[in-house]
Amino acid sequence: MPDTDHKIRWGIIGLGNIAQSFATDLLTVSNGCLHGVASRDLNKAQEFAKMHHAQHAYGSYESLIADEQIDAVYIATPHTHHKEYTIACLKHKKAVLCEKPFAMNKDQVLEMIATAKEHDVLLMEALWTYFLPHYRYVLNLINRKEFGTVQKLEADFGFSSEFDADSRLYNKDLGGGSLLDIGIYPVFIALSALGVPKEINASAKFYKNGIDTECSVKFTYNNRSEAYLHSTIIKDTPTTATFYCEHGIIKINEGFYGPTTVTIVANNEQKTLDFGYTTKGFSYEIAHFNQLLLKNKKESPIMNYDFSIQLISLLDEIRKLIGLEYPV
Repeated sequence: MPDTDHKIRWGIIGLGNIAQSFATDLLTVSNGCLHGVASRDLNKAQEFAKMHHAQHAYGSYESLIADEQIDAVYIATPHTHHKEYTIACLKHKKAVLCEKPFAMNKDQVLEMIATAKEHDVLLMEALWTYFLPHYRYVLNLINRKEFGTVQKLEADFGFSSEFDADSRLYNKDLGGGSLLDIGIYPVFIALSALGVPKEINASAKFYKNGIDTECSVKFTYNNRSEAYLHSTIIKDTPTTATFYCEHGIIKINEGFYGPTTVTIVANNEQKTLDFGYTTKGFSYEIAHFNQLLLKNKKESPIMNYDFSIQLISLLDEIRKLIGLEYPV
């Protein structure tokens, strides 16, 4: 466990766009610092380190994992490598914050969790939305039934992109497609707010190489609540999440998964709440993880193992329903 008088020394494996945002926000969290970053391209690692004030740059993931100065590792590689590098870090007694999806399937997630328990090390799936103040606020409204039971949820995540053979998003070998990359967010919203559904229906459209370009999902619950979830990488969508309750509507506005506003319509009134975000939004997840590590906790009470297992199980079931298969 790191000395509570010192900052937690972070390492980052995989230096894509989401790692850029993570590193930017890490600088805003008082009890953490960026010790080192790793890429298979040393020049890329050095440029990233300079931009984000990291002390060290590594030309291999293995070199970072072997650095005994590092307390925690943020894994932001393509999905297909999450399990491999998570387990390698855990075996080196490094706490791990691994990007969503936690891994490619439930079996891989269970193996990662078992390794964390075996080596007595903190492990958490990085699903930053769960820690954002606006979403904690919405969950509180729903859990205490401020406007009655949720009767319907509509959530979507879509953006327009063109096929790029070099893009991870269109590479089936790297877990590309809409469901695992962005469809996980609407599924996450439904699971965290409404729980595990009793019935799932799903359909999808595919690109010629087998990745899903669009995915539509319907969850039905025991109380007859329904969730309509959609993801697409070929067209722009509102990217909102709207809860239709018995006595009101709660709408998480554009970019529901990140820093945004919430609009509530109830009692013949409409109000929009601004949560005063000043960072990209990853700072809340980082601060939570740092506190867990400083308190020698091995599992998050919010993003716990059971939740991650439920989430990947839902993704597995949706994949089965739409016929989406990956090499791993």
